[in-house]
Amino acid sequence: MKKLILLSALLISAYSFGQISQKNPKSESNGVEVSSDIVETYPVYPGCEKKASNSKNRKCLVSSISEFIVRKFDTDKAKDLGLSGRQRIAVIFKIDKKGYVKDIRIRAPHPRLEKEAFRVINMLPKMKPGTQNGQPVIVPYSLPIVFQVAPSTTTKP
Repeated sequence: MKKLILLSALLISAYSFGQISQKNPKSESNGVEVSSDIVETYPVYPGCEKKASNSKNRKCLVSSISEFIVRKFDTDKAKDLGLSGRQRIAVIFKIDKKGYVKDIRIRAPHPRLEKEAFRVINMLPKMKPGTQNGQPVIVPYSLPIVFQVAPSTTTKP
């Protein structure tokens, strides 16, 4: 049974870690980066277009990304690696001026979990970019992926 818990996702403006990092070739390599604390309009996840306010749009963005990860992330990889207990994967990426995910950075307890998280985040759909003063901007995004792996039980004959 798949149990995946996503803690509240946070939009952030700075970070200083990452073991996996790759720029999306479809995205721009430069542009203005705006913290979620001051961005006028948050990026819009597909299906969230008709939200009445920016705060509702942000909630829809956060919940949509979380639901996407819950559906796509294979938690069995941790058990296959012999890991047990609570597993936490820190994920940071940017939604660029064209709405693509870029600059994915991940820290996990095992390289295979990093690769799995990268695979899932890289599958996120194109979004409507965030804006500041009517212009598209890059918005950093961070979320922890947390899940529990039950210890493997082996029966002796």
